[in-house]
Amino acid sequence: MAVIGELIRKAIDFYGFVSSDPDPQEAQRAVLLQMLNKAKLTAFGKKFGFAGILDSDDPVNAFQAQVPVHDYDKMHADWWHYLLEGHQNVTWPGGQDYFALSSGTTSNSKAIPVTEDMLEAIRKAGMQQVLSLKNFDLPGDVFQKQILMLGSSTSLIQKEDHQEGEISGISAANIPAWFRTFYKPGADIAAIADWDEKVKRIAEEAPKWDIGSLSGIPSWVEMMLKEIIRYNRLETIHDIWPNLQVYTTGGVAFEPYQQSFEKLLARPLTYIDTYLTSEGYLATQKRPETNAMALMVDNGIFFEFVPFNDDNMDEDGRVREGATVLTLAGAEENENYVLLISTVSGTWRYMIGDTVMITDKERAEIRITGRTKHFLNVVGEQLSVFHMNEAMKKMQEAFAVDIKEFVVAAVQKDGAYINKWFIGTDHAVDAAALMEQLDAALCAA
Repeated sequence: MAVIGELIRKAIDFYGFVSSDPDPQEAQRAVLLQMLNKAKLTAFGKKFGFAGILDSDDPVNAFQAQVPVHDYDKMHADWWHYLLEGHQNVTWPGGQDYFALSSGTTSNSKAIPVTEDMLEAIRKAGMQQVLSLKNFDLPGDVFQKQILMLGSSTSLIQKEDHQEGEISGISAANIPAWFRTFYKPGADIAAIADWDEKVKRIAEEAPKWDIGSLSGIPSWVEMMLKEIIRYNRLETIHDIWPNLQVYTTGGVAFEPYQQSFEKLLARPLTYIDTYLTSEGYLATQKRPETNAMALMVDNGIFFEFVPFNDDNMDEDGRVREGATVLTLAGAEENENYVLLISTVSGTWRYMIGDTVMITDKERAEIRITGRTKHFLNVVGEQLSVFHMNEAMKKMQEAFAVDIKEFVVAAVQKDGAYINKWFIGTDHAVDAAALMEQLDAALCAA
């Protein structure tokens, strides 16, 4: 069987050799023109004159001049609510089958459209990641082993003419047929919505699998590995999966988890960072000598960069009108930028809320440096600053106290992650009662 894996590795080496990376700036221009052409007859395309932009001498500059910057609130209020109501040809041709649910820094969770074109782009990005494995020193047999992808439930919520779920669940529900041979935990377990039940089933089935690669949010994967080790009475995860060699991480920074994560291993893994958001698969690490990620410059996403400073950003973390906005061609290395994207899901000049730094312009490589706004999402709680503030207001009213400040952080307790709160008040408060009501308020948010 190792011969099969070696053949796969050689095929990846060959395809990686004959399909070199495109010139990032040329690829970006081509992507924008393709998207403008496809969306020119949508309501959004007609409103902002996509046909005229395509006919102009400089379509990129015309696009930036004619189309305003959007955040989620503006995009939803002006356009996406029509999609949720069942309208077609709004910001992208056709109707809408999926919406990715994501935590918001405003009062409600976000519902991001996910088109068939975006699902295809995510699949292509996954193939780019696979092809980049030629750059990593991996043995041939890893390519014939199973891949455990730990994500949210693939059992999506049916809402009239569309389905809703987290992007990892939507993506896993649409994996190509050829990949199902390698995919674990399999369709039945992946559909389980209850986290504890899902991890329990994985721990029970783990001895039957031969896992070579893991992927998922670090905190989720770490908790899963701990439960597998506990349930099967192991010393390390390599006692049950001796061929485990690769961990593809994403969602949050891996560094804070790495030390505790590696205590669960018998030997080091190859770590590969990815940048998959509800809005699309934006970047992936392609080289072992850096943890920076290469933008998907030729795959249905057009990137823009706003210098992250007070001249361009207001006190609420939004891009100011008239802000300086650069394309990849004009951006500089080692500067902080707010990332804007336009995509084949019908997001246009859209601020996703992340700040990035270009580390290698020639390779279009970036690192995520932070958020324009903050939220906690260590174990899927999707706790936004808005929800925290609203909960504090309720506590002040319920206990007749003045809460001047608070801090909340994710910490480990008894092998699991919890949110620990430090609440500052000059009044005496029954801490146990406040904790109970705070939990209730946050669960209801």
